[in-house]
Amino acid sequence: MSKMPTRLRKHRKKRGTRTQGYGRVGQHRDHGSKGYKKSGRHKGGWSYVLTYEPGYFGKNGFTSPLSLRRKIRIVNVGNLDQMANAISTEKRDDRLFVDLEKLGYTKLLGTGKVTKSLIVKVASYSESAANKIKNAGGEILTESPEQGE
Repeated sequence: MSKMPTRLRKHRKKRGTRTQGYGRVGQHRDHGSKGYKKSGRHKGGWSYVLTYEPGYFGKNGFTSPLSLRRKIRIVNVGNLDQMANAISTEKRDDRLFVDLEKLGYTKLLGTGKVTKSLIVKVASYSESAANKIKNAGGEILTESPEQGE
């Protein structure tokens, strides 16, 4: 629609007249508002919102502040076994020593197979990861005496 001054529009000119330019009085009765408009979302349109637009009214729930969230980077023992030769330069007791904390990993998980005897330094680990490393003749070093989360 092209812009034109409000004072020149038909609906402004016809205000105060009996039928406002629509002829006989009853011609524009009982038509209501158009159904595709977004009015009544908290009233008559509420069931539509629940069914088809559940996120219509914005955010739900609680998000903890960024300062409280920890960044957890994980690595699986299978991936660690594959990349151990490339990332490890140090040997202890004829076993490869891998410092995951220096590499930026915070947790060791147990997916995959371990074929090498490794000494792994990591902040936390799963029980299955610890079992696989120990069964392969390796060990896990942590700074805290308790096992990972």
